Amino acid sequence: MRTQIFSFMIFILIAFWFTSCSNKAFFLASSVVPAAQGYAEVSRDNSENYVIKIELKNFAGPERLDPPDRTYVVWMVTERGMTENIGRISTSNSLKASFQTLTSFKPVKIFITAEEKENARYPGSMVILTTERFQ
Repeated sequence: MRTQIFSFMIFILIAFWFTSCSNKAFFLASSVVPAAQGYAEVSRDNSENYVIKIELKNFAGPERLDPPDRTYVVWMVTERGMTENIGRISTSNSLKASFQTLTSFKPVKIFITAEEKENARYPGSMVILTTERFQ
């Protein structure tokens, strides 16, 4: 009986450790770039900042959109409801893309838009990929 309780406690501890270290959300299927797949992962660093990592595959360049555009911009919605431009994501000939940044704000949702300029202050109407809310 003790070994079962001990095993259960270890399992709970490991499960809690894995869920507290990072939070991963997969991007929802896109009608704009249907083959695109990927995820956004949010974790904390030693300074209590949020590290955002994005990995994508089958992600065509913005010039292949209809209508074509110049760049992709990554946005986050913070727990305070603000929408922030957190950077530009580049595509490659292999149709893979990755992105990483650091922020002091807690993200609750990540999305990617096609934009004319990488320093856009507000997201455009062509949302390429979006996550559901992070837990």
